[in-house]
This record gives sequence, structure tokens and C-alpha cells, in this order.
Amino acid sequence: MILRVLPALVLTALTVSAADWPQWRGPDRTGHVRAGEPVPEKLAPEPRVIWRTPIGEGFASPVISGGRVFYLDNQDAQEVAHAVDAATGKELWQATIFSSHKDGFGIGPRCTPVADGDRVFVQSAKGEFQCLNAADGKVIWRKNFVDDFGAIYIGEKGKAAGASRHGATGSPIVDGENVIAQVGGMQGASLVAFKKTTGDVVWKSENDQTAYAAPFIATMAGVKQVISFTADALIGLQTRDGKPLWRVPLKTNLGRHVTTPNVWRDLVVVASHQIGLVATKLTSTAGAVTASEAWVNKAMTINFSSPVVVDDHLYGLGPAKNLICIDLATGQLAWENPGLTPTSADRAEAAFLVMGKNVLALNDVGELILFAADPAGYKELGRTQACGTNWCNPAYADGRLYLRDARELICLDLLK
Repeated sequence: MILRVLPALVLTALTVSAADWPQWRGPDRTGHVRAGEPVPEKLAPEPRVIWRTPIGEGFASPVISGGRVFYLDNQDAQEVAHAVDAATGKELWQATIFSSHKDGFGIGPRCTPVADGDRVFVQSAKGEFQCLNAADGKVIWRKNFVDDFGAIYIGEKGKAAGASRHGATGSPIVDGENVIAQVGGMQGASLVAFKKTTGDVVWKSENDQTAYAAPFIATMAGVKQVISFTADALIGLQTRDGKPLWRVPLKTNLGRHVTTPNVWRDLVVVASHQIGLVATKLTSTAGAVTASEAWVNKAMTINFSSPVVVDDHLYGLGPAKNLICIDLATGQLAWENPGLTPTSADRAEAAFLVMGKNVLALNDVGELILFAADPAGYKELGRTQACGTNWCNPAYADGRLYLRDARELICLDLLK
């Protein structure tokens, strides 16, 4: 590993007192800004740029913790982790993680890092998993999904499916003293829980090929569980020991399951380009968790973009590049609005952040769109160009939005 620390900047005082956005889709992995944080009621025609800094290619989103922004990019065909000062954008350190994955979508990291106090967890597309010191980027411990657990990485070749094809993209999730990663080891190590401090294996479970969706933790049917949308199924495991709780087989061509599971009441909702939008109901029966189909909307073949839930409705990017609102009780379309992105439907992408009673969308051509989370109909509250072509889920803290494209990392003030 190559490590470069910029000593003068490491000593820079952390001047930003802001809420953290430490992981994929925010503090609760739901895309929601925490209640009480200041949020914009409208978008300025030209948002105020606090800072911008050049970066390399990649799709991994930035995260914020302790006054630092952590992100990954591609540098000389290597995945590189960076920490920058959240107030100024000045680099504090960078550390090379592993060789970059490249396919028809581009080159560079796909997996959003996870910041947890004095540690940052980074995962490369080829399955290199490292725990870094948040202060200087030095490795605390490391594992390799291929070498240590028999995971398969082939690349974009033949009939390779799931993460073996486009890389390990599902961001790990912290659970108390553990961090859980979707390893994809086909011999009982589809998911693995590691002790945060040492990397020791706490448990490993299942034989599924990993897909691209990030795991989610929720207490449902009375059991705290990690929910994973693998290349083979939607599954739930006990967080304490990895014991399988329930399984719903869901298969598609090449295992292209990308959407992060959403939870609403007793439903787990996922989507894919072939199965449509699927809601699974969890119940407790004689001490066991039972999964059953609640509803399926086969027309809502959501592809890459993870939707968000506000109250009793789901908002996301539909199969016709349209913004959709879905009634979660029935799975039926409440309304749709065309033209969320001009990108072709097979590659269209958008990210969604819930800001109180509104939703902020970032589409794949860099437009920010603020609209009301209103099931009665579409109401746009502002639109502005923020960056270039991207597949980024922005991070938000204290009125500032941190986002990236293939060339720059940008900090915007959305409140002025």
C-alpha cells in the first residue's frame, strides 16, 4: 500500500461543527436528513460553491465524519482513499487501497466508505476490505474477499453475475462492535461480520453470490436483522450470529440487483430491472420469522437507483426515466412525472435525499431538483445545475451538500 500524509494539513483544526453523514444514504441508511437539521425550502438558480477540488474517476459517494470528508477515486489504475477538510476541501491524507476495476461503465471505485469514529472502512471493487485510521489513513487491519473467503471476481466477461462481474459495490454496515460486509464467499461466507477493532471474524453465513445492493439493518417481526438483496434472493439474518431467518428467491439475468432495501412497517421493498418492485411482508409465527409476498408491481422495473420512503409513499426513478410516487400499502402508482433525466433508460440514475417534507434529487447529468414529498401530485420547488455526469449519492451536513462527478469533489451551501 502507498500512503501519503500531508503533515501540515493533518494538524489543521476541525472547524466544522456539523452533523455527520457517515455512510451510504446517510445516518440511518434511508436517505433521510436527520430531523432538526436545517434544510432548504427552495433551490437558488446558482448554488453557492464553498469549495471544489479535482479528483479522479469513480462512482463511490463521499461521507462526512468529525469534520472530514472521506471519498475514493481512481488514480493511475488504483483505488485510492482520501480524507479532506470539510470546511476547506484541503487534503489531509490519501492511501492506495487496491487495483481498480474497469468495465463498460468506467473505471474506479464503486463502494461508498463507512466512517465510524476514529476508523474508516473501505472496500474495493475487487474485494479488498480495509479498516483505516481516520486521522492518517494507516491500515489498522485488512481482509481480502477472494483470498480469505473464496469470493469470485471475474470482471465483465462471459456470464459472470453479480459482484463477480461489476465488483463489490454494496457498502458495508456497522452494527455496534461489528462491521458486516457482503463478502460473496460461496462457501458459507456470503455475509461476514468482523470485529471492528481487530478484523476477527465474528460470524459468516450463507452461500449466495453477492449482488450490488447495500445491506440494511432493521428490527422487524421482533428480531434485529441484517437484510441483504443478493444475486440469488432477498434474505434476513440475525445480526448477533448470522443465523438465517427468512429467504425469498429473486433471480434475474446476471444478478443485477442494485437497490438498497427499504423498510416500511412490516414490509421490505426492493426492485430490479426484471422483477419490478417487490414488497415482502415479515411476520412472527411461533417464534420464527416468516416472509410472504405482500404485493408486486411488475411495471416498476427500477434499475440502478435506490428510492426513498416518506410517510406511506415511495419516491424514485422509474423505468421510463420518470419520477414516480408509489403507495406502499398497495404498490400502485400514485403519480409520475416525466423527464427526471435525459440519459437512456438502461443507464439512467438518480439519487434521493429526504429533507423534511421535501425530497432533493441529483440526476446523472448533475442537476439538483427539489420537489415536495406529496402523494397528491408532483410539485417542483427548484432546479439547478450542480456538477457533471455522475452516479453519486450526495452527503449532507449542516446545510452543505457534498457531491462528486468524475472530475471534482464539490461542497455547496444550499441555505444561502
